[in-house]
Amino acid sequence: MKVLGIETSCDDTGIAIYDSIKGLLINELYDQKEIHAYYGGIVPELASREHSKKIIFLIDKIFKKINIKKDIDLIAYTAGPGLVGSLLVGATFACSLGFSLNIPILPINHMEAHLLSPMLECKSITFPFIGLLVSGKHTQIVAAYKLGKYEILGNSLDDAAGEAFDKISKLLGLKYPNGQELSNLAMKGIKHNLYFPRPMKNDSSLNFSFSGLKTFVMNIIKDKILNYQEKANIAKAFEEAVIDILLIKAKKALYQKGWNNLVIAGGVSANKLLRQRSSIMMKKFFSGQVFYAASKFCTDNGAMIAYLGSLYYKKKNISSLEILIDPKWSLDHPFFFK
Repeated sequence: MKVLGIETSCDDTGIAIYDSIKGLLINELYDQKEIHAYYGGIVPELASREHSKKIIFLIDKIFKKINIKKDIDLIAYTAGPGLVGSLLVGATFACSLGFSLNIPILPINHMEAHLLSPMLECKSITFPFIGLLVSGKHTQIVAAYKLGKYEILGNSLDDAAGEAFDKISKLLGLKYPNGQELSNLAMKGIKHNLYFPRPMKNDSSLNFSFSGLKTFVMNIIKDKILNYQEKANIAKAFEEAVIDILLIKAKKALYQKGWNNLVIAGGVSANKLLRQRSSIMMKKFFSGQVFYAASKFCTDNGAMIAYLGSLYYKKKNISSLEILIDPKWSLDHPFFFK
């Protein structure tokens, strides 16, 4: 079975085709970094306009490359969470295409697709496991029991980790999108030169809070002229604080459930320090493994949408021509699948 995946949750237009036997056949992505860099962040109206301009171009591009238009068995599209305008572009296009070609259509939860994206390349991942979802908009600890059954154990009470990365990066004068730029700068920092607080470190819950840490660092940077080394030291101390917080909570969740597998997903999961430290933690305390996707699948992409669509359709033949979106679709609410 071949699944066409359409991803338009935010500012990346992703189109992919996943074959249930051969695996990922093609994965194309158009990002809007240059457009939003001018504003220092994502402008929703501009994002939806760009999706409208590029989605047909990308669809045409992949069909010309592999010429299998008539062999598509299913269309899976991101129905939420995300920006309303961006979601509507992908949803209306997917439903229109499905109707015209008489192909079943499935709405997909964007965060569930991220959570299971490491399975694109690693088929040995099995349920249950603890998921650490870390992106620009979400920071969550998730208990994954089986496909479609998830319990959110912890959430960010304010800024997401990725959002905090971006804000501190901007204050340090790094170019947008700047989360990766901060990590690159942190590699030049001097270890133990600075120490930043770890908010909610000793809190009994599995929730996160990054706003206090962000304010603490902002006050250090404020009204100061910093040289390159000072900026690198701040970047290093900040990155270490964020990674510490994430792994302290993940460790608590693993102990609570008695599980020994951890999946880290979302844009921040590409962070090298997070990968190194999580791997050490899993071997030392749990004799278990940590799984994460290849860097190209950490950010938004159509491949993870197509893959998740194939899993659901194999489980149960369900589809709808109704245009379904939910900008706040939570991972622990079924929405469409029962």
